Amino acid sequence: MNKTLLLATAAGICLAAAPAFAVNWDLSSEYPAGSLQGQTADFFAKAVAEKTDGEVEITVHHGAALGYKSVDNFDAVGDGALQAASSAFVFWTGIDPIFQLSSLPFLAPKSEDVFALYELARPEYEKVLEDNNQIMLLATPWPSSGLWGNKPFTSTADLEGVKVRTYDVASTETMKNAGAFPIQISWADVPAQLSTNAIDAVLTSPNGGVGVQMWELQSDFTNVNYASSLQAIHVNLDAWEDLSEEQQAAVQEAAEEAEGFGWGLLSAATAKDFDTMRENGMTVTEEIPAEFSEALTAAAQPFIDKWVEETGPRAQSIMEAYGNR
Repeated sequence: MNKTLLLATAAGICLAAAPAFAVNWDLSSEYPAGSLQGQTADFFAKAVAEKTDGEVEITVHHGAALGYKSVDNFDAVGDGALQAASSAFVFWTGIDPIFQLSSLPFLAPKSEDVFALYELARPEYEKVLEDNNQIMLLATPWPSSGLWGNKPFTSTADLEGVKVRTYDVASTETMKNAGAFPIQISWADVPAQLSTNAIDAVLTSPNGGVGVQMWELQSDFTNVNYASSLQAIHVNLDAWEDLSEEQQAAVQEAAEEAEGFGWGLLSAATAKDFDTMRENGMTVTEEIPAEFSEALTAAAQPFIDKWVEETGPRAQSIMEAYGNR
């Protein structure tokens, strides 16, 4: 056997030993690893590696480590700058108003309501992503948002003039109507804004605040049960189509398991987070007076009505089905 043939034979053996279609994806998230969304992303990455026997490896980059925030992830994944990302829908409302749905104030007060709304709206979410060269693999909820601050908030008087971090148009308009001074900023910028006193309070979930040890900057959390918004893991369509059919099936199976894992975290997360807050010296107000709840609901209604009207038949159909379920 000549030298050329020996080299060719050796190369063929090496290629045969290597995993078929081995790929590596980067998955970006602006949230910390300990958050519900961080845990779900890590669960998903591990499940993908196991189900593909290591042929598909996903590296999760938490805390905006790659420089991308949720609002950036949509274009980054669609353009192929990222293969995958975990992104909060609240920052995509400027891309398509349908992404506002899960964060409409006081619309889905219980976890079963949140899931019912998600199932009704999922085809619409998927269509927008498909139209932008990506697919949605799963979506999971954040615990319902509340108000972090240096005092409890139990009336509209407590909100008067307070600089509250909001995260979308709905929360901004609702807080403004309730008497606060809303400032809309991305989650990754919250600690810096708090430390410089650019904001006084933060509207976000208990889990989000615990993930960045908010007790170092705030003394109180008030559970106003604002909205349990969604976060999705989405993938570039070209990267997806580069996978074999077997790999795609394995990734889909991993996504279904990760989605179940993420929704399962919701039920116990808030109680655990409240305990963590108290252990770190925070005061937690778990329930607000009915009058304050009614005032906040009234403050949100103009935006909800406007959203349904402007989003059109898609929104009307979902809301009608949700009301009749």
